[in-house]
Order: sequence, then structure tokens, then C-alpha cells
Amino acid sequence: MRPSLRQIGSNLIELYWDEKPNDLLLQHILSWELAIALQLGTEVLEIRKGFQTLTCMLRSDLNPDSQRRWKALLQSNINALPLPEKVWEIPVCYDQELGKDLNALSKSKSISFEDVINLHTIPIYRIHFFGFLPGFMYLNGLDPALHFPRKSVPDRKIEPGSVAIGGAQTGIYPNESPGGWHVIGKTPTILFDQNENPPVFAKPGERIKFLSISLEEFYCLSKDSKPLKSND
Repeated sequence: MRPSLRQIGSNLIELYWDEKPNDLLLQHILSWELAIALQLGTEVLEIRKGFQTLTCMLRSDLNPDSQRRWKALLQSNINALPLPEKVWEIPVCYDQELGKDLNALSKSKSISFEDVINLHTIPIYRIHFFGFLPGFMYLNGLDPALHFPRKSVPDRKIEPGSVAIGGAQTGIYPNESPGGWHVIGKTPTILFDQNENPPVFAKPGERIKFLSISLEEFYCLSKDSKPLKSND
């Protein structure tokens, strides 16, 4: 599964895979990211992951020599590394007090609250990358029955820990932020802590499992906001 190479600026290049996001593609993206760091790391200032891309910001403008090195790397045989087995369990309260858009989403999709919760908690989601906000996980695996267009007018304020759906994605807002996703619940888990090293407990390739909890459990767990557990 070899990517194509795009130059999108004098010091910005992108590796692109014409594949739908899935575990196999993620394996290749993470493996190519490691290969770039090992073979061309001195030339790269920053690498940003997407569902189908690796965008590399270079320390200097591309020249004929560096172009040859990148093209040579592209012809390399990069073995896809296995993905981590770790699963982080994240408690979520789907009570309407915390999921302000749950009722509207349920009515629009003609799905009961209980079915929305079941459809949202059954999958084990794969973390593909972080973006938008520090600690914002881009997850793959949302049931198609819950796919729902983003809001045409974004909310001005979404609280930290809000679990939401936008398009074909679900995610958790790690910090207070404007946003156009539909909030269906909230977790007491802290997603981003700048006082920790690393500030995010999970890594791309690891997985997330949402666990439904009551409103009472939410407030109890808010006193101890780490993930319930992970398997190694």
C-alpha cells in the first residue's frame, strides 16, 4: 500500500493514500511516519497525520537533492507494523442534562435514546490521529446509523468532556471550544492535561471503548477523572 507524493508548498509535502480509513491503512501511515523520522528526520520539522495523509513540514525548501531523497524513500519497502492492542475504557453519561443534542439527534434519526446509546457504546473505536484541539481524538468506527451532518451554525461554547457526533465521526472535546458537532453525552475523564508528560494518555493506533454510566456515577467519577482502565 504505497502512497503518492504531493508537493503542496515550497517546504510542505504530503503523502496520500487513496484508501478508505481502516486499520490496515493506519498501520501503513504509522509505519511510514516512523520511516520518515528514521531516514529523513533531520529534514523534517513536523509531521501531521490525517485519516489518509502524512503532511510533512520541512526545515528548508525542497531542492533537487531533497526531492531525490523523498522519491527514493517512496520506492522503499516499508513493512506495516502491528497496531497496539490497548483499549482505553471511557465512561460517558448520556443523560440529557449533559447531552444537550441527544433529543434532537434521536428525533431526527427516528432512533430511541436507548438505541442511540447502544449504537454508540457497542463499537471499539480506533484512534487515528489528534487534531483540531490538543488531545482531540479522531476516531474511526462510528456505526453508520449514527452518522449525522455537522451543525450549519456551530455552538459558541462546548464544554470539556463533551462526547459528540459530527458527520461520520464521533469524538470528545478535551477543552472548552466552539464546535459544530452534536453533543450526546459527557465524560468525567480528562483528555488533555498539560501538567502530565505526555499530556494525552492515549496514542494513535490504540482504541477507545465508551461505557454508559448514570448521572450519579458521572458526578462521583468527576472526583477521579482518569480512564477506568486499559488492557495492555
